[in-house]
Amino acid sequence: MIPHDVHLQIGSLLFEAVDQIDLTGPFEVLSRIPNSTYRIYAKTMAPVRDIKGLRLTPDATLAEAPPLDVLHVPGGFGQEALMEDAEVVDWIRRQAAGACSIFSVCTGALLCGAAGLLRGRRATTHWASFHLLPLFGAIPVNERVVVDGGYIFAAGVTAGIDGALRLAAELRGEDAARAIQLYMAYAPEPPFDSGTPETAPPAILQQARQAVQAITAQREDTARRIAARLGLVEG
Repeated sequence: MIPHDVHLQIGSLLFEAVDQIDLTGPFEVLSRIPNSTYRIYAKTMAPVRDIKGLRLTPDATLAEAPPLDVLHVPGGFGQEALMEDAEVVDWIRRQAAGACSIFSVCTGALLCGAAGLLRGRRATTHWASFHLLPLFGAIPVNERVVVDGGYIFAAGVTAGIDGALRLAAELRGEDAARAIQLYMAYAPEPPFDSGTPETAPPAILQQARQAVQAITAQREDTARRIAARLGLVEG
């Protein structure tokens, strides 16, 4: 736990076609961490839309970001376009070098991988991209939230809330995290047990895999290309 009198700079990455709950779920937690400043950073100040069209606006550009204590990297379909974006990947790498906590949600883990941050780390990501983690030198762990030192990985979408609460506890103690959870009335009782590939009905799982088949194949091609460039696999 970091001393409460130490002010924290917390920043989230924003990009076109982000999955908004990868951003806004953790936002509900991270923005309430005591004695901190939370801001959203993007390449430009232009508004972007999430994968379903929700308009989102950054607070500042990547270039304007101070050294962050906490770096939050969300995922979504738009992650694929950034995997070989030198400005974004270099920014992630540079901010991670000085941060005390790096928190990825969903396929944000792949962006961390492109920045060379996953080598030898236990990590997780969305079930459709889970098999890509070893390409970046990660040790895949099939859990909703995985902690490896100063890194926290949330498996996908809503898991970002769980990961953010875990991060809040790491930063300010469990009581602070519990208070945030209570304010959010976060006590999920899903009506169906279909939230993982292991529990979803086979027909539903097959339908879901087909729906993301194209982006998954594209992600794999990109991941292999970047992994070869990083010297993690043969080209």
